[in-house]
Formats: sequence, structure tokens, C-alpha cells
Amino acid sequence: MALTVIQHPLAAHVLTHLRDKTTKPALFRTLCHQITLLLALEATRDLATEEKEIATPLESVLGRVLARPLVIVPILRAGLGMVEPFLGLFPDVSVGYVGLERDHATAIAHSYYCKLPPLAGRRVLVIDPMLATGGSAVQTLDVVKAAGGADVVLVCIVSAPEGVALLTQRHPEVPIFTAALDRELNAEKYILPGLGDFGDRLYGT
Repeated sequence: MALTVIQHPLAAHVLTHLRDKTTKPALFRTLCHQITLLLALEATRDLATEEKEIATPLESVLGRVLARPLVIVPILRAGLGMVEPFLGLFPDVSVGYVGLERDHATAIAHSYYCKLPPLAGRRVLVIDPMLATGGSAVQTLDVVKAAGGADVVLVCIVSAPEGVALLTQRHPEVPIFTAALDRELNAEKYILPGLGDFGDRLYGT
């Protein structure tokens, strides 16, 4: 498994303000959009392209276009905050949804919703802001693979070593792209230093 922690001054700047507990939901959503753009670009750097001849106002020229459509699969609900940047960047993208709710007592997630487009032959990006225990990511990757996803990537904003270790064990071929690899999980399975509950901060709940 490959773990990529993006190295960009803007990513560090945005992440600092995401972590700040005084950041209000409106700004938090803007920052989420910005850091997801950076992650999306890094996670798709190796996308296949093909030649296409087009006419400029002056002459014909061979250019390159994306060869395959993309699928993004946000893990609900917090993953919804990362959808819009992908939709804005890529011309041919479908969106699937996997709804998982974490039990705060056990830290185990249970599924309450799943709807996926066709996945075969497409790059599938599973997106979730926080990779904590890794349980939700593993469940979602299990579902995606069972539905025909073979070229799969996980994109997270903040990750914990425990989650990375579980992904390495259960889905070793799935690359992880993240903006931060934090220190550890606390007793309640929240990432430290982390940034709190992403969904609550995103939606002001």
C-alpha cells in the first residue's frame, strides 16, 4: 500500500485553520473545498489519457484528454463536503454514496445507505475526511470491490496511524492520499491532534 501525504504550503495553511476550534462552519466548508482540490489533483496525477485531434482558431493540433470516466464515493455524511471539488474538476464523473454511522460508544460503524453507479473499468475514489480506526473505510472498500471496483483510491484529509495500519492489512493494494498523518487515536477513537468531529464542524451541528 502506498501512503501519500501531500506536501504543499497551501495544504499546510488550510489544515491549520481546519484544526482551529474557533473556525466557523462557513469558513470550515471553504477550507474543506480548498484542501480537497489539492488532494484531488494529487490522487489523479496518474490518470490515463488518450490523443484527440482538435482545431484551434488557427490550426489543427493533437491534444490529450482523459481516457476513462471517474467515480467518486463519499462516505456519508462528512464525505459530502468533499464532493463538489471533484465535480468541478472532472468533466465525466459519477457519484455513488455509502452511508455509515459510527456508534460513539463502540466506534463501530453500521451501514444505513448504499447506492453505486457502474464501477467496472473506472477509477474509483472513495472520499472521507477522517481516517481514524479505518473501520468505515474498510467497509466501504469491501462494498466497492464487491460491486466491481478494481482501480480504487482512498482520499482523506486527516489520517491516524491505526487507520492506515488497518487499511494496509485489509486492502494493501489501495493507495491512500491524505493531507496529514496525525499522532494517534484517543480512548474515544478520535484522531489526535485531529480537528474534532468533521461532520459536526462542517454542518454546524
